[in-house]
Amino acid sequence: MKRTGRRYRNGRAEGHYDAIVIGSGIGGLCNAALLSKMGKRVCVLEQHYTAGGFTHSYEREGFEWDVGVHYIGEMNKPSMLKRLFDVISDGQLKWADMDPVYDRITVGERTVDFVAGKKNLADSLKAHFPDEADAIDAYIALVSKVAGSAQKFYAGKAMPRLAGKAFHAIRPLLVPKECFMTVREVLEGLTKNQELIGVLVGQWGDYGMVPSEASFMMHTSVVKHYFNGGSYPVGGSWKMADTIIPVIRAAGGEVFTYAKVKEILIEKGRATGVVMDNGDVLRADAIVSDAGASITFNSLLPEAERQRYGYAKHMQKVKPSAAHLCLYAGFKGTAKELGIPRTNFWIYPSADHEGNVARYQADKNAPFPMLYISFPSAKDPEWDANYPGKSTVEVLSFGPWEWFSKWDGTTWNQRGEEYETLKENFRLRLLDELYKQMPQLKDALVYAELSTPLSTAWFQMNAKGEIYGLDHDVQRFKQDWLHPVTPIKGLYLTGQDVVSGGVGGALVGGMMTTSAMLGKDALKVMKLLKEWRPTEATGSAVPG
Repeated sequence: MKRTGRRYRNGRAEGHYDAIVIGSGIGGLCNAALLSKMGKRVCVLEQHYTAGGFTHSYEREGFEWDVGVHYIGEMNKPSMLKRLFDVISDGQLKWADMDPVYDRITVGERTVDFVAGKKNLADSLKAHFPDEADAIDAYIALVSKVAGSAQKFYAGKAMPRLAGKAFHAIRPLLVPKECFMTVREVLEGLTKNQELIGVLVGQWGDYGMVPSEASFMMHTSVVKHYFNGGSYPVGGSWKMADTIIPVIRAAGGEVFTYAKVKEILIEKGRATGVVMDNGDVLRADAIVSDAGASITFNSLLPEAERQRYGYAKHMQKVKPSAAHLCLYAGFKGTAKELGIPRTNFWIYPSADHEGNVARYQADKNAPFPMLYISFPSAKDPEWDANYPGKSTVEVLSFGPWEWFSKWDGTTWNQRGEEYETLKENFRLRLLDELYKQMPQLKDALVYAELSTPLSTAWFQMNAKGEIYGLDHDVQRFKQDWLHPVTPIKGLYLTGQDVVSGGVGGALVGGMMTTSAMLGKDALKVMKLLKEWRPTEATGSAVPG
């Protein structure tokens, strides 16, 4: 079992740190590593058995799967995200490119390849929709424009709280109007071709919302993120935490697992520490929550503080993101032998994404409204050396929490026959969908396990099994209280809910939180990124 972090026990942690980070998702690890680079001693507390949040990997029956890192963009060229990963891992985190066709979108009977490079993507789209060439060019240009405004859109997050609120008020004057529109509103202003729209939004599973509800700002962040293709961490997604933790330890900090926080300690209006599940009290000058807004403000913050600062009302204005099903399957044979590509498959029954979801929510036996198929063993160049003669596949779809909520609070792997029957039905259906795309895998199956939203809630403690933090509708991005600096002195928020969902969004959230914590010294973060150089030992390929 690939586990990162050190198991928490009474007496292992110091009595006081410069900062305590609750949760070890990539946002929390980024924040902790950047603070460590500035000489701070940081304690990261993770309730799971391994660090990394959705970036961890797990093993079963001799196979290994990632649980959330299916591909990352902007790692095959100099970029802010690439440099950020280099800094927080001391250049030890390496990346492997996927195939030039990083996503293959199937909508009904039509399959369109998303090819690395803006021109290549446009050409692929135009080959299928030659009469929509102008609309396609306008779309690519608009995505670039809106995504390019992200620095201004999120700039207030790196500012002190009051300055951030003031910036938030004038922000609509500084960014394109499309930042505050839904995906469908914007695209129907470019074309009336619903099939084309259905293809253009073919990555909506990456943020978990249908076009009529999702923010166009969120959509463009995803599309632009993959313009130059996708990459995968060499050695598997667990290498993220594995390469970042040494940076935290080098400054005298630690990342603890099995370290569940019961409550944030507030004394005289200031966050001064945390109370652990076993009753231990750990103290620090700053407390950072990477547990998400829902857990932080509904559970970890004492009730009196929630009421004092209006978080009960705030949380009514946002909602958790989608929950999912995931089939983890293992096969005998290498990726080459089985003809497995380094391309992701997105499969939709039709271009009516909203209707597909509505029909599925009304009837769990209806066609899956979205299927995402990923091939982690094919993406990792070290896989064959670590797992010779084996391959892995993951198949994801949505699984509304309501279907599983009756078992909420029950113990993992002990939920009874009715639950297991429901799981088995979905497991077999997802296998059938996989075999429709890759029939050669049917006779090579060795193992297949299904996770449900209850698995996510059990292992990640995510509200209603959500996977992307708060939902990415237009309303969510209008919340000025979703800021790294809370009104409680010494308490900060980081991760997906600070900026946006996904690994890239959470990573930037970690950087924004660090900048906001530093106040007038916020530019030290950018200076750190600018001045970092690879040493001979790191061998990083990022230009200096």
